Amino acid sequence: MVTLVGGGPGDPGLLTVKGSQALADADVVVVDRLAPLAVLDGLREGVEIIDVSKIPRGRFTPQEEINDLLVSRARQGRAVARLKGGDPFVFGRGMEEVIACTQAGVRVEVIPGVSSAIAAPELAGIPLTHRGISQGFTVVSGHAAPGDPRSTLDWDALARGGTTLVVLMGVENLGPIVDALVVAGLDLDTPLACVMDGGLPSQKAVLTSLSKVAGSGPPPELHSPAVIVIGAVAAFVAV
Repeated sequence: MVTLVGGGPGDPGLLTVKGSQALADADVVVVDRLAPLAVLDGLREGVEIIDVSKIPRGRFTPQEEINDLLVSRARQGRAVARLKGGDPFVFGRGMEEVIACTQAGVRVEVIPGVSSAIAAPELAGIPLTHRGISQGFTVVSGHAAPGDPRSTLDWDALARGGTTLVVLMGVENLGPIVDALVVAGLDLDTPLACVMDGGLPSQKAVLTSLSKVAGSGPPPELHSPAVIVIGAVAAFVAV
């Protein structure tokens, strides 16, 4: 059997009880770099740990290889836990792994995790909604910049939508994203907060604005992984 465990933003304390139990029962743990890695120290003796990290502009494990690992280990009769950062069904490859297991006749279960899109801002003191300020939030992936042929987002509509924007995987493309929002009419004074290493001892939050990013570029300390919050509520960040 394969169990997909949503690992949250990086703090083992934010794992669900059911997710923690799945890891405790596992014979094999397939893990990536954004998962709460400290939890690996508490696994029982003899557990096989397989690192399948995908590092930007670095070592890369093809998704097909990960799928094959999950299926092959499960077919050996071993309990496999796929530990991922965030939530496997929010901008992860979780559904692809479920499909691969199902097609191979391997039983699979998904245990949702605490989504980094919500948890990281909250840990930094940012309410994604606030009565009278923001009635909702929209979570998007920034891995494909505005104008990129791979992008399916209507950035003009996002700029006009009136919701807080939460951008995952947007570190590299933050400049083009901000430029697109400004061109679409989003107020230059709109606050923008970058929450890095959410939930870890190294967590850091930086507050800036659309105008500053448009004029001078992203904050120099910005690094991945980061959750970017764009909207009035971003000003609540505890810097």
